[in-house]
Amino acid sequence: MQDETDHVDLTGRIFASAGRCAAHPVAGPAVIVAATAAVGAVIWAGDPTTPGGHLPTCPTKALLGIVCPGCGSMRMIYSLMHGDLGAALHYNAVGVVALALLAWSFAAYCARLWTGRRRRTWQHWRYASTTILVVVVGWFVVRNIPVAPFLSLRV
Repeated sequence: MQDETDHVDLTGRIFASAGRCAAHPVAGPAVIVAATAAVGAVIWAGDPTTPGGHLPTCPTKALLGIVCPGCGSMRMIYSLMHGDLGAALHYNAVGVVALALLAWSFAAYCARLWTGRRRRTWQHWRYASTTILVVVVGWFVVRNIPVAPFLSLRV
């Protein structure tokens, strides 16, 4: 009976310490920054701009032959990490805007955690979700139009 009580007590202490660690205002942002840095390191080392690399291609493009709204995102991130905004916009212009909105959201999240004051960001706008849906579907359609001016959007 004593072993079972010790196990329950140990489990309770582990969960209590995990709760204290997760409640720390730096823990959440630190995990997000670490994960972002890890993904960035993989993209940097993989160099998706050279054909035949180690990074996978878009499964939608490989299986269906169409360009999805996210196609070119790894190359876009790689170009941004190298400071080439023009190439990043060529690979995925909507993705560049999405990264800017994501950075804004992360900054507001950190500000709320650290100051306790709520910040209104683009997610709280009335038509934000509808606008994002229309932009992503429009980007998907425009990238797949097989007419001369739109062919340059394919990557």
